[in-house]
Amino acid sequence: MDHLTILYRGPLASCDYDCPYCPFAKRRDTPAQLRADRAALERFVSWVSEQTHPVSVLFTPWGEGLVRSWYRRALVDLSHMPHVVRAAVQTNLSHRVGWTADADLSRLALWTTYHPGQVPSERFLDRCRELLQYGVRFSVGVVGLPEHLDAARRLRAALPDHVYLWVNAAEGRAYTDEEAAAWTELDPLFSYSRYPHRSRGLPCRTGHSVISVDGDGTVRRCHFVPAVLGNLYDGTFRHNLTPRPCPLDYCDCHIGYVHLEPLGLYDVFAGGVLERIPRLADVK
Repeated sequence: MDHLTILYRGPLASCDYDCPYCPFAKRRDTPAQLRADRAALERFVSWVSEQTHPVSVLFTPWGEGLVRSWYRRALVDLSHMPHVVRAAVQTNLSHRVGWTADADLSRLALWTTYHPGQVPSERFLDRCRELLQYGVRFSVGVVGLPEHLDAARRLRAALPDHVYLWVNAAEGRAYTDEEAAAWTELDPLFSYSRYPHRSRGLPCRTGHSVISVDGDGTVRRCHFVPAVLGNLYDGTFRHNLTPRPCPLDYCDCHIGYVHLEPLGLYDVFAGGVLERIPRLADVK
């Protein structure tokens, strides 16, 4: 195998934010649920350590992972494995980031989201400044709601030009051309998020070089297609890895459509697919 990309989502569902627009149903994890999540994550990291082919990992938890010590430790450990190309996580950046100093920064990356109304802008920016000081690769983004526009503009003005600010189209929202133009001023790639992508029958890397894995090791082609390909830990998924078209009518989430081959986003995000960092030339 040349390179396997894994989107890992364990049972963790608790979050320190309560964004009203979040599509994920949150719960308050019990101590037993947290222990189960930690055990599942440690099992996954152990599996990755035993592989002999290149692996990249993106953690996409239902909740916030970096407030839990085991996610921070997992990212540090993965970043020091020579066959791991990238170890990344989606995070609200609410936790202190000093732990990144222990990681191999040539492999670690963060996909961070700013949530106006959940955190003061200066506190979020302080975290970003720390990441810049440490030399951590990261992107920053917001959900494209009208009430977020001014905050997003201030954020863009406060960040260095080389830090990519992405905008996710709000779920179920249709944008007028005028509205889309305002968001495109902040994120020149907003057009990819503005409309769901017709995907049925199109070639997609998921199920071949990209897979989704849950806490018990169940493997699916991506988070959005429920069909099971096998299990990570007994190896049954491997004989089902093959190029295949998308079975869904539409794909409207970046972690899905970035892998649709006709969109060419592996070229746009060359070297930064998992952490959502495009080549600088593509955002100018």
